[in-house]
Formats: sequence, structure tokens, C-alpha cells
Amino acid sequence: MENKNNVTEFILRGLTQDKTVAKVCFSLFLVFYGTTILGNLLIIIIIKTSEQLNSPMYFFLSYLSFVDISYSTVAAPKLIYDLLVEKKTISFVGCIAQLFAGHFFGCTEIFLLTVMAYDRCIAICKPLHYTNTVNKHVCGWLVAASWVGGFVHSVVQTLQTIQLPFCGPNEIDHYCCDVHPLLKLACTDTYIPGVIVAANSGVISLSCFVVLIVSYAVILVSLRRRSSEGRLKALYTCTSHITVVVLFFGPCIFIYMRPSTTFPADKMVSVFYTIITPMLNPLIYTLRNEEVKNAMKKLWSRKVKRSEK
Repeated sequence: MENKNNVTEFILRGLTQDKTVAKVCFSLFLVFYGTTILGNLLIIIIIKTSEQLNSPMYFFLSYLSFVDISYSTVAAPKLIYDLLVEKKTISFVGCIAQLFAGHFFGCTEIFLLTVMAYDRCIAICKPLHYTNTVNKHVCGWLVAASWVGGFVHSVVQTLQTIQLPFCGPNEIDHYCCDVHPLLKLACTDTYIPGVIVAANSGVISLSCFVVLIVSYAVILVSLRRRSSEGRLKALYTCTSHITVVVLFFGPCIFIYMRPSTTFPADKMVSVFYTIITPMLNPLIYTLRNEEVKNAMKKLWSRKVKRSEK
């Protein structure tokens, strides 16, 4: 079939057609997005300005916060704006750009979470070798590899979508551009592209999730040899990481680990990992982390002293 494209823009059906619900969602998501930006920026500032938070774990956490801001920004502003307008449109180029950015930052976050699990596994299971194994050079390479992995994944998803012919209709049953909704609009058989999506996004999500679960299982087993105080501290750290992993990977596996089909629940599930999870990450990592809370107090006290001068 000749690859022709008559579509120059897409119409987004959005999250809801009910105007009252849309106004409520607008207020909620505006608060959620603002909290995401401020919370993750605060994490980055605290880590960069604190001398105590110089371990690899916080190095990775600062990059995770940056990715959370970027990932949420791909979809949230457009979603929030569209909740107040009747006609929700996005250009073909804008749609492809949103798809690329969403998968780029989303996949980068998956790899970063896997790297953080590796970091915790070495720190807890082999503490004597930790400093040499996870040094600054290794940390830099691991972060770079996460970015490259996210880029390669996103390029594959974007290229296969661009090659599909779109000749109408052009209404996407979603609030943003993603692979599955676009496959439904293609004027060709999408079985092979659907399999590629499942093999690409689904396998990455599932395999990294399995690696993460195995890593934390190894950590929990090794904690039996620790003192009660050391066990409790490590357990608090791991609990925070596991919570973030489940909140992010659960929805991702639900969306992408299946053939090219869409469900009514997909939009709400997508909201969860594009808006809710990036907002919760700073809370999860700080509420049970005494080091971060102490660094936050010191930062606040320095700010107060400066304002008094």
C-alpha cells in the first residue's frame, strides 16, 4: 500500500465530555502539575546545595526528579488547557513530537529506576565494595545509558508511527498522542506495528520490572544479617523505591504489554503515570528519608537567616 497521509491535524476527544467534570479535573490537575514542578525542583535544589546528599543514590534521584518534571510537562499542560476548550486539536507534527517526548522521558525513567535499584542492591548487599563499584564515573555512565536507551526506544516508536498512512478519520480517543490510539486511525493493517509496540514498550517495562523485583528481593534477604537499626534504615529506603516502582510500572505494563487494542480505562491509567506518579515521587522519597528532611531544614534555615540580614 502506498504510504500517503491526508491528515494534517488530529482532534483529541480528551479526558471527559462532561463540562462540570472537566472543570473539576482542570482545578485538580492544575494543582497536581504545580505540585509536581515545585516538589521535584525542590528535590533537585536540595540535592545540589547539600553537602550531605552527595551519595550516588541522591545523584540518581536528582536526575529522576528532572525526568519527572519533563515527563509530566509533555502531556499535562495540553491536557489542562484542553479541559476548558470545546475543540481540542493538535497538529500532526505536534502529535508526533508529543509521542516522541513521552516515550523518551518515560523510558528514561524506567531505566533510571532500574539503575537506582542496582545502586541500592550494591550499597546494601556489598557495602565494602560500594564506593569502588558505584563511583562518580560509573554513575555518569549509568545515567547516560538511561538517556540513550530512552532515546533509542523513542526513535523506534516514532519512526514506525510516522510510516503509517493516515487518511481519515482523525479523531483520537485520548487526551494525548500515543502509539495505540494512533494505530487505530491508520489506514492499513497494524498487526505488525502492534507487535513491535508490545515487543518494544511492553518487554522493556516487564523485563525492567522483573529485574527490579529480583533486586529488591535480594536486598530484603540480605537484610537478615543486619542489625535492627541498619535493617530498619535500609527497609525505609527500599520501601520508598518499591512504592515508586509499583506506581509507575503497573500502569505502564497494563497499557503496553498487550496487542494494539485500547480500553476505556486507558485514559485514566495514563493520567496516573503521567501526572499522579511524578507528583507523588518527591513525597515518597522525602517523607521517610531523614537525610533529605534534615537537608531541607538546613536549606530553609539558611534562607531565613539571609532574609533577616
